[in-house]
Amino acid sequence: MKLSAPTMIVFLISLVIAALGVLAALGIFSVIPAPSVWIMTAAYAVLLAGVLLKGV
Repeated sequence: MKLSAPTMIVFLISLVIAALGVLAALGIFSVIPAPSVWIMTAAYAVLLAGVLLKGV
């Protein structure tokens, strides 16, 4: 399996989702009803998809 670097937009999307997860863990951002660990998991899943799928 050949890995590729994610595009800048995928990286920025995962960064924004991860920042929301950190803010949810600190109690600052509680609009999303999911626990912060699942928000962070979603951020890393987006980044993983960007690394595993070529051209994403």
